[in-house]
Amino acid sequence: MNHPELDMAAMVERLEALRRELLADSESSRDARDTVVLDQTSVGRLSRMDALQGQAMAKAEEERRQLALKRIAAAFQRIERGEYGECIECGEWIGRARLEWDPLALKCIDCAD
Repeated sequence: MNHPELDMAAMVERLEALRRELLADSESSRDARDTVVLDQTSVGRLSRMDALQGQAMAKAEEERRQLALKRIAAAFQRIERGEYGECIECGEWIGRARLEWDPLALKCIDCAD
């Protein structure tokens, strides 16, 4: 049984909206993650370093997005199994406010410490 205090339809919609947002962000930042190609004769060393740093930051952000997408998929699996909102550590229900703030939370506040 999923968390008894949650409106599961609203939570599913929220998770789907979060997934759509992450996918849209991923698509819009695709160019920033592409290989940096600069004309060495017209671009200075600092500009190249800035471009490479920007690319590294975009790649790191994409890794965070992909991790969040995996966590969303896992949340949908827990919903299907009727385990959504159950702490993976102690088995107690995660606080409603905690899940509303972070729908991807896996542990209750006591176990998260």
